[in-house]
Amino acid sequence: MRAKVRAALDVLYVKRLVKQLEGRPRPQHIGIMLDGNRRWAKMSGIADPREGYRAGGAKVLDFLRWCDSAQIEHVTLFMLSDDNLARPEDQLNPLIDIIAEVVEQLAAPGNPWRVEAVGALDLLPAESASRLKTATAATQDRKGGTKVDVAVGYGGRREIVDAVRSALTEHSSQGGDIDELIESFTMEHISKHLYSKTRSESDLIIRTSGEQRLSGFLLWQSAYAEVHFCETYWPDFREIDFLRALRSYSLRERRYGR
Repeated sequence: MRAKVRAALDVLYVKRLVKQLEGRPRPQHIGIMLDGNRRWAKMSGIADPREGYRAGGAKVLDFLRWCDSAQIEHVTLFMLSDDNLARPEDQLNPLIDIIAEVVEQLAAPGNPWRVEAVGALDLLPAESASRLKTATAATQDRKGGTKVDVAVGYGGRREIVDAVRSALTEHSSQGGDIDELIESFTMEHISKHLYSKTRSESDLIIRTSGEQRLSGFLLWQSAYAEVHFCETYWPDFREIDFLRALRSYSLRERRYGR
């Protein structure tokens, strides 16, 4: 009975938050750090941390539906950092498999999302990288729905290094002189060689689990992003928490360093 009352109150509160957001500024690009899966499993008395990752993976579809309802154009999901790749194989491989399963679910027929895997996919096991590429390729002609970047094997510093390297390689392959490029090199050279084809700056970064750091996430894109930290572990993240983040964003005065 208590659970039913709580659910009914949550529905009313969601409607109230949606009403409060009407006509308010909202982010076009949200980056979200899906943090706290292992701690959620431990808190829940679950010995196997993989169950935490599975619960977190299931939450992704809910979150993207909320983003569609809120008319968010672009989302980047931080699911695996390049630092995480140093974990023991018995911990890492199940996590990568779960991520691949989630991406395949997002790519399933009937879903609206255009999905891209961003990060150093060459550092992943070959079979996992192939699964991600195959799944995301099937979504590239989709129209409408939130554009979804899945950050896997991702590091913000690595992305910037790779962008510079890509810009130099492109210029050289076109017969250009490297010294001339050095003289004319601008921030746009980096921006257009970032992992994501969308390449939009991030407006809002959300991190769950109570941690208050960016851990290298979207370093270039988040230069002027607003940041929202949520105490909730990712598997317990609710639409209410999402709408509160949007409300917080809508009440801020963005100055872009001015």
